[in-house]
Amino acid sequence: MVLSRLPVLAALCLASTLIAAETAPAPVKSAVKPIVNYNIPLWTEGTVPLAKGNGPLDNPFLTVFEPAESKRNGASVIIAPGGSNIMLMYGVEGMDIAEQYNEWGVTAFVLTYRMAPTYNTDARSLDGQRAVQMVRSRAAAMKLDPAKVGFIGFSAGGGLMRPFMATAGPGDPAATDPIAHFSSKPDYLAFVYGAAGRPIPNEPLKDYPPTFLVASQSDTAQSLPAAQMFMDLTKAGATAELHLYEKGHHGFGSGYGAPEFEDWMPRLEHFLKMTGFLPTAAPKPVTHAKTTVAGVK
Repeated sequence: MVLSRLPVLAALCLASTLIAAETAPAPVKSAVKPIVNYNIPLWTEGTVPLAKGNGPLDNPFLTVFEPAESKRNGASVIIAPGGSNIMLMYGVEGMDIAEQYNEWGVTAFVLTYRMAPTYNTDARSLDGQRAVQMVRSRAAAMKLDPAKVGFIGFSAGGGLMRPFMATAGPGDPAATDPIAHFSSKPDYLAFVYGAAGRPIPNEPLKDYPPTFLVASQSDTAQSLPAAQMFMDLTKAGATAELHLYEKGHHGFGSGYGAPEFEDWMPRLEHFLKMTGFLPTAAPKPVTHAKTTVAGVK
């Protein structure tokens, strides 16, 4: 009888050891502040314009991804994932992109905007503008530069940018809502196989901020509008950069691991450095080795 109980006793001893190990306080190695993602509603409950309800899908919000303290440079970006306006690709067009921006020292905000069929472009445009205003309203508290707020849209997420840019501009100092005091115009745009769409009447293309466009050439529904928008921006005198990859498809996300377009995010990083939104490292001085030529002192 005693022998038959040994396996049970051994199991109980092992379990108690594991529990003790889990419950015992771990030694403190350093006072590193953990990075925690959190949401910021764009409007307080019950005040969302054009709202058709008060559920989770009626209240747009931003999810914050902060870089390590040692990397922060004050820049920020709003990320609008795609998903045909009926869902949001939070992974490959949201979190993955936010984490890459964090590596560049940029604070990222992934936008959950209102979707079809309940909501149309007008509501999504308001969400985009409000997102920019919300980030600027928190710039001081979050140690962000209010003049370095970018907006990047993927697929359908790019589709909300051009309509909201048609009316984006300085805030209203007389508004009772303090968030509305801030400008809703981003400091740069990036259309990633984003629905650049057709020209909008009275569109202020000459006042567009620096704009980055990228798509796969075979994805003609997006590459051709991107190419046309690049030409229109260039003719209007705006700053724009276009990359069309010969091979590939729609929805390639960050592109890492895909040889067709794996370098598009490094190209975006270079664009942001050249336009002043990311810091550039000072070039190292070139040192020339001394050589001795026979017969010459």
